Amino acid sequence: MFSHRTNWSLSPNALTLALAEARSPGAANPVGKILDLTISNPTEAGVRPDPEIVLAALANPAAMQYDPQPRGLLAARHAVCRYYREAHGVFDLDAGRLVLTTSTSEAYSYVFRLLCNPGDEILVPKPSYPLFEFLADLADVTLVAYPLLYDHGWQIDFDSLRKAATARSRAVILVHPNNPTGSYVSAEETAALNVFCHDRGLALIVDEVFLDYSYDGAPRPSFVSNADALTFTLSGVSKISALPQMKLAWVAASGPQELVAEAGARIEIIADTFLSLNAPVQLAAGVLLDQRKQIQPVLLDRVRRNLGELELQLAGHPACARLAVEGGWYVVLRVPVRGTDEELAIRLLREAGVSVHPGHFYDFAGEGHLVLSLITDPVDFREGVARVLQVVGT
Repeated sequence: MFSHRTNWSLSPNALTLALAEARSPGAANPVGKILDLTISNPTEAGVRPDPEIVLAALANPAAMQYDPQPRGLLAARHAVCRYYREAHGVFDLDAGRLVLTTSTSEAYSYVFRLLCNPGDEILVPKPSYPLFEFLADLADVTLVAYPLLYDHGWQIDFDSLRKAATARSRAVILVHPNNPTGSYVSAEETAALNVFCHDRGLALIVDEVFLDYSYDGAPRPSFVSNADALTFTLSGVSKISALPQMKLAWVAASGPQELVAEAGARIEIIADTFLSLNAPVQLAAGVLLDQRKQIQPVLLDRVRRNLGELELQLAGHPACARLAVEGGWYVVLRVPVRGTDEELAIRLLREAGVSVHPGHFYDFAGEGHLVLSLITDPVDFREGVARVLQVVGT
């Protein structure tokens, strides 16, 4: 009765069951409160934009007028262009190259449908965010992994990337910076990727939701102006302004002019088929994006503070180390291998009352990796890290 594309295992995994058990009423917890070091929702991390300004922007009387525009309201697209001018010095982004969506997930689905026939392949980095698997299944697309290698920092394994590409490959996904490794795509890698994609007739799909969160304060270039290969750049206010509930994202096309024009015409029809983005959020786009000026310094201060706390505590535990990280909201902790990462995460939950993500959630190649959220409340983060290191660092 149901399609094969939704034939997922619906049984909860062992860690999910352990977490539900630990949070159930009356559950015995030897150390008290369960500390969540996986939190990714800024609205639950105590960091929120100004509610009066945001809510007032949504009460625009113009929202009572239905004005369906497949690419999104022009004023909202101009607001996105202004964000790129102000935040990243991009002055050549035309509103005509933008299509607004409710989320980057929806933007991915548009691009997958634009580029792929059933069974075609998308090259995806490993480790990376597990959501890609579900998006690919729903679009009848096959994911083929290419590894990121770690050696005093993360790099794309171009030899493996070339070997992974086949006649059915249609695009290469980049996450800039990667989630969870926090590594940006370097200028040298960008040049090599452009040559690779141009020679093989592939597109680039670049997820930049964490672009603004570089820890050293140095801005990293956006791919919205990438001209040497057909490129689709995805972002939105979920991370830029810490407003995931407002459901405003976009995809920007760049590259050779003829390909951009053809892609724009086709993706406009896809967007016109759904018309998913609501008017109040579009009309408030400028205000929502401007909230980044208030919220990003707060979030960056928090992630730097938590990263510093982690460094301080790791100094007393030489068996553990954090991997190099350049930006984003997460950090990877390297720990001694005494079983699977999932087994360790369950042990930490039951013995230390701490919730962490095991590395296999993100397709790390080997065991011995835990992923921690740096937007966790600093008090909880300090205590949570101490509990983790007490278990794994001895």
